[in-house]
Order: sequence, then C-alpha cells, then structure tokens
Amino acid sequence: MKKICFITTIPGTLSSFVVDTAKYLYKKGNFDITFISNPDSNFQESLPEYIHFIPVKMKRGIGFDGLRVILKLYKIFKSEKFDIIQYSTPNASLYASIAAKLSKIKVRLYCQWGIRYVGFQGIKRKTFKFIEKVICNNSTWIEPDSFGNLEFSHNEKLYDKNKSSVIWNGSASGVDLEKFNINNKEKWNDEIRKEYNLNNKIVLGFIGRLEKDKGINELFEAVKTIKNDSIKLVVVGAIDKPKTINQELFEWAQKSENVIFTGRVCNVEKYYSAFDIFILPSYREGFGSVVVEAEAMGVPVIVTDIPGPTDAMLKNKTGLVVRKADVESLQYAINQLLENKKMRQEMGKQSIIFAREKFDSNKLFEYILKDRNRLIENLKK
Repeated sequence: MKKICFITTIPGTLSSFVVDTAKYLYKKGNFDITFISNPDSNFQESLPEYIHFIPVKMKRGIGFDGLRVILKLYKIFKSEKFDIIQYSTPNASLYASIAAKLSKIKVRLYCQWGIRYVGFQGIKRKTFKFIEKVICNNSTWIEPDSFGNLEFSHNEKLYDKNKSSVIWNGSASGVDLEKFNINNKEKWNDEIRKEYNLNNKIVLGFIGRLEKDKGINELFEAVKTIKNDSIKLVVVGAIDKPKTINQELFEWAQKSENVIFTGRVCNVEKYYSAFDIFILPSYREGFGSVVVEAEAMGVPVIVTDIPGPTDAMLKNKTGLVVRKADVESLQYAINQLLENKKMRQEMGKQSIIFAREKFDSNKLFEYILKDRNRLIENLKK
C-alpha cells in the first residue's frame, strides 16, 4: 500500500476537510492513511480503525517550541517512511515541510488552503509572507484550493508555476450532495423557521467564525442600517475572536430582535435551507466552502471581491460580489436582493446547477486520487 500522511495543527481541520478524502483514498486507491495533529481523544476515537492517528502537540503561534515539533515529526517521518506528506494550516505546514525535507520525504505536498498574510500590514505581513515562502520552498508541489489564490501566489512570487496546480475546479473537499440534499430543503426550511419563528421573514444567513476577518462588523453595520422589518439575520457559528468585533455593533446585534445567534451547530445544511440570502463578507479565504454549500441548497450568495469566494460562485448569476470591508457596497447588494424576489429565485436555481456540476465532492475525490498517484509516480523518479 502507498503510505500517505495528512498533517494539520488542529483535528478540526482534518474533520472538516480531510476525513472524507482519506476514506476515499483508502477504499479506492489502496492507500495506508495516517493523521497527525494536536491530541484529541474524541476525534481519535471517531476515526475508522484503518486511519492511524499520531498526536503531536503544536502550540499556537510560531516560537521556539516549534523546534521540538520539527524534531518529533522528523523522527516520525524517518520511522514511517511515508510515500507522500500532505500538510495544511500555517503552523503544521511550517513544521512538517521542514521535517519532511530533512528526512528526505520525496513527495511533500502543501495544500495551500488560505494565505494568512493577505490581510496583514507592515512587519507582520513581511514576517508571515517569509514563513509562507519557507513552506513553499520546502515543498515539492503546492495546491491552493482556488484559482484566485493560485494567481495571487504567482504574482507574489511565492512559488513557480511549474510546481503548482489547482485540483479540478478548486475547494478542499467539494460539497457533499448527499448531506446538502436539495430534495430536503422544503422540510428543513419549515423546521428551522418554526424553531426560530422566522415565518414570513426574509432570512439573511451567515455561517462561520465570528471575528473581524470574516467581515462580521460590516455585516452587522449593514443590517443595522437597513430599514426593513421583514428581515432577520441568522448568525451560525462560534464567537472565535470577540475582541476583534466592534463592541458597540456586537452589543446592538445581541439586543436586536432582527438578529439571531445560534452558536455552533452540527446540522448546517438545515440552516442553509431556511436562508433566502447567504452572505460571506470575508477579508480573506482559501476558498470559502460555505459559499458552495449555500449554493447547493439553492441559496443566492453575496461575497467580497477576494480570491476564493469569487471562485466559488458566478458573478451576477449565482450571486453578487461586493467590495471588501465596504459597508455601503454590502448594504446595496443586500437591498438589491431584498427588493427583487425573482432575482433571488433565479440565482437560487442557477446556484444548484453550478454547485452540482462544479463541486460535487465525489467527482473531486476522483481527481484527488489521480493527482496523488501522479505525484507519487512523477516526483519519486
């Protein structure tokens, strides 16, 4: 069997973006699978018995403790002799790329699911760009999850064009059309609207971490200034970095009858079903999987003009594109869709077709399997 190791800093990334791919590679491609991330007994117990889990503690932030992690990974790589190492997320990618190169792993694949320094300025931007270049230089192949980020990386001279590609149409794991089943939309819509008393309301939806970089401040400001009693904003997700949220706006949202906070949920597909408009006003994304998930459930989307989300939709066909960090632009787009039900319905229909044709996870897994076999055969020569 071919041995592949997936490495991320936290198990949540493996759970969200890697587990289904790994299962496919095991069943269809004769791969021996290993996961490495921070310790998490619940996650470890949830894995199929054929997926090996090696816990390696990795602290947040870059520091001297990273030397310990690199040494630990080096010893694991030398012992296990993997055919291919795949890593993503900043800390894990830095440590794994260095350790893999030192241990002479021939196929070192960097899945560039987001570029952290995009929203930074000054010395912080230079520092994180340097780290990004170190990871890329230590990797034998790089795969960003959107064409926008591929172009951005080439323009930034992070890596050469001849050592990078996007798999199929992009995204880390596509959209599971069995989970996000449009045939269940009416039933789930009724269920969520009844639970949150949303009947006869136009529902704006947001799913993601509540923090500044997700554009949550602009979203709250836009909704606050829209004078329409028929709308409700449903915010699904954990409050990840509350200090980055404008406190005055946050307090308004918590008190407002027009804003509902659900916290983290395990059945997001039901919430998409109740949305009339999905909004992702993010500052930076690798791809923006929530965009294609919304589209799979027939929801028109509003995204910012950044690489990733704009690759996950069709401008003016499945949704609208607004300027990043621009409340006026966001408010205008929301009003456009609020006032035009026919536009919402047509965009919703186009969204279903687009998501199913371009981002079906089962089709993506086929491309990933071919790509991993290609990397092993070509780069081991």
